[in-house]
Amino acid sequence: MKEKVKIGIIICDRYRRCAGGKCFRSLKNREGAFEKYKDREVEIVGYTTCDGCPGGNIEYTVDEMAGNGAQVIHLATGLIVGYPPCPYISFFKNYITTRYNLEVVYGTHPIPQKYLDIHQQLGTWTDRKWKAIIQPVMTDEKTRLSYN
Repeated sequence: MKEKVKIGIIICDRYRRCAGGKCFRSLKNREGAFEKYKDREVEIVGYTTCDGCPGGNIEYTVDEMAGNGAQVIHLATGLIVGYPPCPYISFFKNYITTRYNLEVVYGTHPIPQKYLDIHQQLGTWTDRKWKAIIQPVMTDEKTRLSYN
């Protein structure tokens, strides 16, 4: 097995009471954005919220995660599937890669089917930018349904 990768997870503050069940399940099963680690051991070095719009905790939390050895920061699926999706998600990625030179991955667990359905009806993710953002967490329908 390859060298262990250390990751941090930042969730949307709307879900600040989230215990991380879907994120941790998908990490264990290497589903969604965590599929990229299918042949690697992973250590979580931080899990916290953005602190609400406009993301006041991004600077400080990533600084701490980097200090704990984070190599990759995951911007949780909740930032993508919320109503509305995070308007700052692209800025967060650009800021983190520029300031900390860390890899940033959009998403954690697969998009639940119920969120995909409503966002398709709303036309939320028709823009090219959003197609790239949702790509790491798009999976087959069976898997999406299991995350409902």
